[in-house]
Amino acid sequence: MAAPTMDVAAMDHDRIINAANNALTLAPVTITEFHPALSTGGPHDYYSNGDYWWPNPNTTNGLPYVQRDGQTDPKNFNDARDCLRQMNSAVAALGAAYKITGDDRYAAKAAKLLQVFFLDPATMMNPNLQYAQAIPGVSTGRGTGIIDTLHLIEVPRAIEAMEKSPAFPPDEVAGLKKWFSDYVMWMTTSKNGNDEANSLNNHAVAFWLQVAVFSQFTGDQKDMDASRDQFKNVFVPKQMAADGSFPRELARTKPYGYSTFQLGNMVTLCQTLSTPQDNLWQFQLPDGRGIHKAVEFMYPYLADKSKWLADGRRQDIQAWDGWPSQQPLLLFAGLAFNDQKYLDLWSKLSAATNQEVRRNTAITRPVLWVQN
Repeated sequence: MAAPTMDVAAMDHDRIINAANNALTLAPVTITEFHPALSTGGPHDYYSNGDYWWPNPNTTNGLPYVQRDGQTDPKNFNDARDCLRQMNSAVAALGAAYKITGDDRYAAKAAKLLQVFFLDPATMMNPNLQYAQAIPGVSTGRGTGIIDTLHLIEVPRAIEAMEKSPAFPPDEVAGLKKWFSDYVMWMTTSKNGNDEANSLNNHAVAFWLQVAVFSQFTGDQKDMDASRDQFKNVFVPKQMAADGSFPRELARTKPYGYSTFQLGNMVTLCQTLSTPQDNLWQFQLPDGRGIHKAVEFMYPYLADKSKWLADGRRQDIQAWDGWPSQQPLLLFAGLAFNDQKYLDLWSKLSAATNQEVRRNTAITRPVLWVQN
């Protein structure tokens, strides 16, 4: 029987072109446009507030902030985060459009957006997240905040799709590789990075996925190997249960969303790091735990969310109606395992529109991650 295929470029063509044409009209964005009052960093330092932290109702100045797990304060400072995602979404769309059309207009626009965001001395973002997900009155920045740059993982893929265009300057590619190399160096040597790398839940997976993607872009084999080791020696044996679920994500107040998020990042690690010599798709422990078991656990709930509740699992306290969306994990797993049911479900689902779901979906242009 022939292996299933999926013409992602053809299926996603109109959505990609529409998004890329909109990106052509976007003015360059930069975090230096925003001035967070509570940041202890400088104008080039990325800053955000912790997701689930709110002003203290028992103090006159709201300090120290207090936690409400799973509930995001809409008044938190998110301008830099929104700026980063806007840039990423535009560059990903432009990269995808260039990949399927070869139109140099898309590469030229992406090069301009990237130059302003990462490289221009007056507007660049510093390659660290020292002040990310700060908690006013508690912390000026935490390792937890490194998850904010998960939304940068499509940028290297987009650059790789466009770098042969005459409209994309080679010296800019070199500058971007240096930025990401410097960022990975900070991630893997700072206290905040060490805290995040050794966390026991989805944050560690998101951390090492970033290290894997950014290091692949810069050609750092050592950090790619370190990411593979984390997958095989930590994430599968220490985070995955015998049935393929992720118990620490199931224990959260948004268990469905967190389980989907975690699985998506685990699958993307396999998509990024697998080689013929070291195929993470096929890796499994003696007891059968591996990524295939994890996808099989979640597939029925992505196909029919009502089964989640029928099996006695809790409903998410936020964004429940926004799930499931067209998760790239289904596409990647369908192609890797030659399983048509995954591909059929991916084709059937719609792209995320709920803002919270989009915040938890790092990949917006799957065509950048597959061969066609």
